[in-house]
Amino acid sequence: MNLKYRSVIAVIFTGVWVNASEFLRNEVFLKAYWINHYQSLGMTFPSSPQNGAIWVVWGFLFAIAIYIFSRRFSLLHATLLSWLVGFVLMWLVMWNLNVLPTAILVYAIPLSLLETFIGTYISRKYSPPRGQTIE
Repeated sequence: MNLKYRSVIAVIFTGVWVNASEFLRNEVFLKAYWINHYQSLGMTFPSSPQNGAIWVVWGFLFAIAIYIFSRRFSLLHATLLSWLVGFVLMWLVMWNLNVLPTAILVYAIPLSLLETFIGTYISRKYSPPRGQTIE
């Protein structure tokens, strides 16, 4: 199979996984936390289709980062580095802006680590064998 094609497939499969995981976590399991927190700030939780589309873009950009890290590092190191870049930095910014309901972190931390680990595994499974360059 063509190396470029395998790379694209790896990013697409990883992106689909990340977006499905994000949707389930934030729209199904944690939605009430988000809505209540925004209401306590006197704000409405942003849930328009445009907001959803931006999060889908975020998910695929995160999948690209996972792909890049998974090509250079072990499964564990790529997972932890991806998680740090994708989630910890985002939560830090959201906390600084006072829009992060910190109560969700009890659930979000383990679920996001699992999401990132599985995403990294998917990326490694479908990407070209390590050591082969894409030209």
